[in-house]
Amino acid sequence: MDPFTAAVLVIGALALLGLPIGLSMISGSIVYLFVRGQDMGLVAERLLNSMFTGYVILAVPLFILAAEIMNMGTMTDRLLRFCNALVGRFRGGLAHVNIVQSIIFSGMSGSALADAAGSGRIIANMMTKDGRYSRSFAAALTASAAVIGPIIPPSIPMVLYALVSGASIGYLFLAGIIPGLLMGLMLMIVVVYMSRRRSFPVEEPVPLRELPGLTVRSFPALMMPVVLLGGIYSGVVTPTEAAAVAAAYALLISALLYRSVSLGTLYAGLVRGARSSIAIGMLIAGALVFNYVVTAENIPQTLRLYLADYNLTPLQFLLLVNIILLLLGAILEGTAILLIIVPVFLPTATALGIDPVHFGVIAVVNIMIGLVTPPYGLLIFVMQSITRAPLRSIFRDLMPFIVTLLAALAIITLFPDLVLWLPRQFGYSG
Repeated sequence: MDPFTAAVLVIGALALLGLPIGLSMISGSIVYLFVRGQDMGLVAERLLNSMFTGYVILAVPLFILAAEIMNMGTMTDRLLRFCNALVGRFRGGLAHVNIVQSIIFSGMSGSALADAAGSGRIIANMMTKDGRYSRSFAAALTASAAVIGPIIPPSIPMVLYALVSGASIGYLFLAGIIPGLLMGLMLMIVVVYMSRRRSFPVEEPVPLRELPGLTVRSFPALMMPVVLLGGIYSGVVTPTEAAAVAAAYALLISALLYRSVSLGTLYAGLVRGARSSIAIGMLIAGALVFNYVVTAENIPQTLRLYLADYNLTPLQFLLLVNIILLLLGAILEGTAILLIIVPVFLPTATALGIDPVHFGVIAVVNIMIGLVTPPYGLLIFVMQSITRAPLRSIFRDLMPFIVTLLAALAIITLFPDLVLWLPRQFGYSG
């Protein structure tokens, strides 16, 4: 049997049997190396040597830790009260608060799942209290809004894309700001329409005289994205160091200023963060080994030459990539797609003159939409476990938001200058 075919069959069989996909990829890659007669020690040494000069991957567990610290303290509650004071007074106010809090929290955690499980859990419970909104609508909106989290910096998926593409993390972070804000604005427009059609409730407005006090109490938490991004773009810290600064800042604010973190809750948060980091780390390890197999088989270049025969324009290629990633996102885990599938398309994108930063934002947006795409969107199941709403009802309420997110993806794809304008203001030459 062909070694690559054997590897793919082993990965598929083990994954179907329930083995984590990271371990499945490692096992399949070992089978490939064994059949090819390659020295596994030399391959391992080559992979490790390629990582000794880069510290990008260290940003992932640090951003996860920062999100855990935020969720264990009162930072989440303070920011939600601030968001409620801003937009809670309008019809469907809590629905607007849901989206605005996702935009604000996206500048802190870098993880859609962290946003949904932390602040998303709180706002979903607020929406369903006393039956003001249906559980399925609260779940659908919270899942859709959480998609914004990894688009606006910091972003764990963009860190992983930088790992496989070599693109600048700083410019990727900048490139995600306008698309993320666009997605949030479009979701709010849909909520305005649905609020009138379904007669959503109007919350009791927070008196304007209380807004300065709420702002002051929330100000240290609101400064976290400023500290994080300001450190990166001023050159004071690298993106990896900025992740460490974010975790330290969240701990200092929660423990010393807000006094909302005890040793017990800190230990529990560290354990949860370690478990999440290990799960992602195993997936990254498996993807790196399997990417070696894919490269050894020369699959990216073969795909590039194959697509060259069709004389695709850059736009046609991007539309094809969007369709493939959206379909895969409905059935596969997003990190695996980002680490395995996206690198296969990179040589073709480069050959067609597609900017790697623009391509990275498109890939991440596709993968995030996959988190809310039936039947296997992970955010759907997270919110279903929180709200206990029937999956069928959640799927129904998700449809308008998925269409909206797809429309935003189309705009991002068709207008690269919209994505690249901000990075160019900071010196990007792409």
